[in-house]
Amino acid sequence: MRFLFKTSYAQDIALAKHEGHRFWYGLLLVALVLAPLGLPEYWLAQLTFVLIYGIAGLGLMLLSGFTGQFSLGHAAFLGVGAYTQGVLTNLGWPFPLAMLMAMLLAAAVGVVVGLPALRVKGIYLGMATLAFGVIVEEVLARWESVTGGNAGLHMKAPAIGSFKLDSGEGFYFLCLLLAVVATLAILNLLRAPTGRAFVAIRDSEVSAQSMGIHLARYKTLSFALSAALAGLAGALYAHKISFLSPDQFSVLQSIDLLLMVVIGGLGSVHGAFLGAIFLIAMPQLIALGKGYLPETIAMAPGLQGFVYGLVLIVFVLFEPLGLYGRWLKVRTYFSMFPFYRKGMFKRQKSFQKSERLK
Repeated sequence: MRFLFKTSYAQDIALAKHEGHRFWYGLLLVALVLAPLGLPEYWLAQLTFVLIYGIAGLGLMLLSGFTGQFSLGHAAFLGVGAYTQGVLTNLGWPFPLAMLMAMLLAAAVGVVVGLPALRVKGIYLGMATLAFGVIVEEVLARWESVTGGNAGLHMKAPAIGSFKLDSGEGFYFLCLLLAVVATLAILNLLRAPTGRAFVAIRDSEVSAQSMGIHLARYKTLSFALSAALAGLAGALYAHKISFLSPDQFSVLQSIDLLLMVVIGGLGSVHGAFLGAIFLIAMPQLIALGKGYLPETIAMAPGLQGFVYGLVLIVFVLFEPLGLYGRWLKVRTYFSMFPFYRKGMFKRQKSFQKSERLK
């Protein structure tokens, strides 16, 4: 537990609540910037995927974690952004403009989905978004003249003007920059009246409506913003894998995204990236664990799905707040030690002394 003594409104609304935030997040940013110097190409690629899925997780976290809207078709928005980026880039559009159009088209599709979903909620909303995801997957597979159908769509290397991002390091820094911008945008949105309206809708739609919050407007806006972030992640994903096919954006991908935010911790920005780390690391851990299992079990086709389902059940039963909730519990546990409390009381006395001098 940390006691914060705030003396101004600027302190109250600051992104960094105390010096510890500035230090640790600054250290994390420095580590991410220096990561290409010490990581092999394979692990740098995995870290790039963590950033891409983290951006998609921020969108789904905004929709499900902060607005309380259940979605089982979020991979459809990822696919819309990826294919829009692929088609426009192959037509010769500039990379930034194609990415902007991918976000706008995904947001427009999010509005189309959000409007009919206003009349349903809970599991029925999940069924509606699931049906939408299946429809989008079929459209991507059947519209062969644009998407290439099941034969797939090859991507050109991204370039900004004369600067090509065909190296792993260059594309990594692009993903890092966009992930930082997206995170800051979500944090500022949550501090704004719009973000507070989202949280009010999540907590109680009846209470939010009684306070004058327009449910239809804010739910639709949440769908649009969430889809726009998924479209951005899809555009980056398309360039990273360099080849698109409809089965990459199936219902299973939507379930993976939902699993990511639930295990990361619903209702927390940190949870989006913790869940992305889990989503990327879990297949690697399963592959390592296969060597210790009997051959019949290790070669079973449904092993990964079984492990994912088991992990989800364990988290729902024992860690409903996800990985971020567990980290908060660990931090609270360490705060009970005398050396931590001693430092806290020193800071409190220092603050009271400075107040008396004023």
